[in-house]
Amino acid sequence: MVKTRIIKLGLVQHACTQDRGTNIQRSMEGIRQASLQGAGLVLLQELHISSYFCQNEDIRNFNLAEPIPGPSTDELGRLAAELGVVIVSSLFERRQAGVYHNTAVVLDADGTIAGKYRKMHIPDDPGYYEKYYFTPGDTGFNPINTSLGRLGVLVCWDQWYPEAARLMALAGAEILLYPTAIGWDPNDNQEEQQRQRDAWVTIQRSHAIANGLPVAVCNRTGLEKDSTGRTAGIDFWGSSFVCGPQGEIITMAQTDRPETLVTELHLEHNEKIRQLWPYLRDRRIDAYEGLMLRSKD
Repeated sequence: MVKTRIIKLGLVQHACTQDRGTNIQRSMEGIRQASLQGAGLVLLQELHISSYFCQNEDIRNFNLAEPIPGPSTDELGRLAAELGVVIVSSLFERRQAGVYHNTAVVLDADGTIAGKYRKMHIPDDPGYYEKYYFTPGDTGFNPINTSLGRLGVLVCWDQWYPEAARLMALAGAEILLYPTAIGWDPNDNQEEQQRQRDAWVTIQRSHAIANGLPVAVCNRTGLEKDSTGRTAGIDFWGSSFVCGPQGEIITMAQTDRPETLVTELHLEHNEKIRQLWPYLRDRRIDAYEGLMLRSKD
């Protein structure tokens, strides 16, 4: 018989400003709110202590980067130990002069750093000029062991890649967690905006289904202007959500307001779903060589 394993998961969705103090205070207040509701694991949004500075290329933004461990992990570590919660944060990491990463770091319930994941897939699109700032990750797709279980932590653009989710699942992740910063171009019409958000929700629900794992996504909300004035900025669509191992939506935040969500997950349910839908059993690993190629052309 599989032992019952229940965790309460919190997601902290909020708007960000250009003031670090305001942003980290909002994140920490959300963590406290989630803890008061019984959360033992709290997921924060991508780059939650700054505005989304990747809307343009500006060398001054490298001043936002910090080492890990560093000031933010110290602050969040103390809070994790005080509340006895596991915190998944997302930071602009200064690895050394000239080498920077978009990094998710996990603080265990005793305040120590359990591990970190450096974002592997780095976008370079209008409004999302991340290749200017971030070196692609080199940590691989390895779950992070914590007092609550094995966390498959990925970051934003990674959420569009089934390979990343699959490798985390094969390595023993018990839940997939995505700190995120994604939104609409305010100039797009409502139909296009709806298609984009629906695609974002659908791809992540598919990771849950294909791997028999719950998926949690924490996105920011609010309009952030392009400081150069060349574009209308990004209207971050919130919609932080948790879905179960069959892709079922368990909870979802609104698009346009801060919210702290808390929901209960039964991790032992993962195995039951994998028994009913044995995708991992039926994988044809002998026929997947093409996945290692950019294209067969």
